[in-house]
Amino acid sequence: MRIWLIILICTSSILYAQKSDEDSVKKAVNQLFIGMKTSDSILIRKSFSKNAVLQTITKTGEVKNENINDFVLSISKAEKQSLEERIKFSNILIDGNLASVWTPYEFYYKGQFSHCGVNSFQLVKSNNEWKIQYIIDTRRKDNCKK
Repeated sequence: MRIWLIILICTSSILYAQKSDEDSVKKAVNQLFIGMKTSDSILIRKSFSKNAVLQTITKTGEVKNENINDFVLSISKAEKQSLEERIKFSNILIDGNLASVWTPYEFYYKGQFSHCGVNSFQLVKSNNEWKIQYIIDTRRKDNCKK
């Protein structure tokens, strides 16, 4: 009986730690979108690691790089509450200090639907804090689930 209690306690603590890390990863990703919606350059910048990479895949399949500083500057100039990216967490994988996150999204500008796609995030944990290291996304106007 005692061995089962020990196994149960160990299993529970492992599952709790995993759930806690998953919640922390979600918080780090959501922080970016809160920063975008509020045009908060400090919050957006805080979401990214020092040498983060931001890319998008065009309709033609070309991968375009976007400079993080330019991205932060353009979002900070937007009217507050005019940019809203509605995401759904569909898959989160974590191994130690690495997390991979898949989020289908719909993007709205001033309340009007603009486009949809999927974000693929890679996050790293440093100093006990998750930061976005890499984002690549798709963007389209068709085949969107609104």
